[in-house]
Amino acid sequence: MSTDRHHHHSEVDGFGTVTIRPVRPDEDLDLLHAWVTQDRARFWGMRKASRERVHEIYAYLDSLVTHHAYLVHRDGVPAALAQTYQPEADPLGQCYDVRPGDVGVHLLIGPPTTVERGFTGAVFGAILDFVLSDPGRRRIVIEPDARNERAINRFLRTGFRPGPLIDLPEKRARLLFLERPAG
Repeated sequence: MSTDRHHHHSEVDGFGTVTIRPVRPDEDLDLLHAWVTQDRARFWGMRKASRERVHEIYAYLDSLVTHHAYLVHRDGVPAALAQTYQPEADPLGQCYDVRPGDVGVHLLIGPPTTVERGFTGAVFGAILDFVLSDPGRRRIVIEPDARNERAINRFLRTGFRPGPLIDLPEKRARLLFLERPAG
């Protein structure tokens, strides 16, 4: 088991306690299926997936040492789904020059119970801290759908640098990179 499989807790000022834990495919299936099949999750690519298919995908991810899925909670309430992966073990690795220490990240914010300014930023910040808590990780790589301007603009505001447009089997994507802060 890699160090990726641990629970992570962080206190985010003015936001609450953010807990990140590995997805449990059996236990989390209802929540995962409800989230990934919503129209707002269309860029996740699972809108028409059956419960069985969602379970199969997350059980498979759970078996890999290169790809991991996490549920993110805020004060005990599910807030987001995050996935990390080693780009060299993913189709993405064929699309750019992978460096040692690169880690890929996917993020799906859960459906809002209320609209709250700063919610996505706080959750995303906690995930970035979690991903970079492994000192071997030097750079975060993300590849949102090129049409998802809202996500791309959020990542740019968070400090990601834009990379090239790439063609993946399921989409045209914009590569973005975030270097580990110096120091």
